[in-house]
Amino acid sequence: MSGIRKMFDLAGPNSINLGLGEPDLDPPKEAIAGMNRAASAGLNKYGPTAGIMELRNGVAKWFSKYGGNLSGENVMITPSGSSALLEATQAFIEPGDEVLVPSPGFVIYSPHTVLAGGKPLEYKLKEGSFTPDIEDMKKLISSKTKMIVVNSPANPTGGVLDEKTYKAILDIAEDHNVMILSDEVYDAYIYEGKHYSFLPHLDKAVVVNGFSKMMAVTGWRMGAIFSDKRTMEDLIKMQYHVCASPNMPAQYGILNALPVMNEYLSNARKIFKARRDLISKRINDIDGMRITPPKGSFYAFPSYDLKMRSEELANTLAKNGLICTPGSSFGKYGEGHLRFSYAADEKKINAGMDILGDVIGKLRSE
Repeated sequence: MSGIRKMFDLAGPNSINLGLGEPDLDPPKEAIAGMNRAASAGLNKYGPTAGIMELRNGVAKWFSKYGGNLSGENVMITPSGSSALLEATQAFIEPGDEVLVPSPGFVIYSPHTVLAGGKPLEYKLKEGSFTPDIEDMKKLISSKTKMIVVNSPANPTGGVLDEKTYKAILDIAEDHNVMILSDEVYDAYIYEGKHYSFLPHLDKAVVVNGFSKMMAVTGWRMGAIFSDKRTMEDLIKMQYHVCASPNMPAQYGILNALPVMNEYLSNARKIFKARRDLISKRINDIDGMRITPPKGSFYAFPSYDLKMRSEELANTLAKNGLICTPGSSFGKYGEGHLRFSYAADEKKINAGMDILGDVIGKLRSE
């Protein structure tokens, strides 16, 4: 089990939980209406393995803002972004293949590689900006390298790719004939800069996105994967063996909500940016802790100066009523950090930071 879930299981009834990345916003009412209408109309049976074509076309249109001349045939609807990532590794990684994964990076990239028989190798992210260290990535490339996993905006760091790094990753993929697996599920939440998507480069990349975070429907478990027509055939085949077909009523809910998402997300970004600013200030006001305000997603990944492993510190905080995630859960380069989700409201953030400040203060004075 991941460190995120372990900490979640420690949460007492009165704990401040800043551990899970789950937006506390209400979903668009159009999403709920569309799902309910479909379920009431009897659309509760198996559907096409790749998802209903109306939604595939709608999703292609929505994400065409990033370029790439997308059509519905480039899209498969999946039961969550997580399953999309699993299906990509199962479809394309063979035993012995090496996969470069970001560190600190999301907890499932390395296990998915192992489940496919591959070997994960962690490449460093730069402290502060948490963008990929291209030189470290190049050192890890070998004749066995099959895939590079990229995540922007990132979980757990909030890092966002800049144009120079984005182009460098494309160059590496071209030079070494390596596939890019780009996890872009937080693309809607960028507060500074722009999103550099790999969607215009489906000859080199498979791109994963999702609706759980975008529409605040984490319990629906709905995502999407994008590829060229050559690789899509393999992904559809893999999805058939994973789940047969994605959730039918939820697909109609997402389809019904897409036309209102610009307005919905504009409001959501304002809310999360204010929370980002609040948690960053509160963290930097604590002696011994430091964070550069993250540019995207809704995670804060501060460093601390205590001579204590992050798992021990997170457990100490949990005993004092604050749930967060140790940085070590996200790879070897995550040690010395904690992850806090600011998908919770300001009251919880302030209460959590009060506990954090008290605990860190006591530990530094010992």
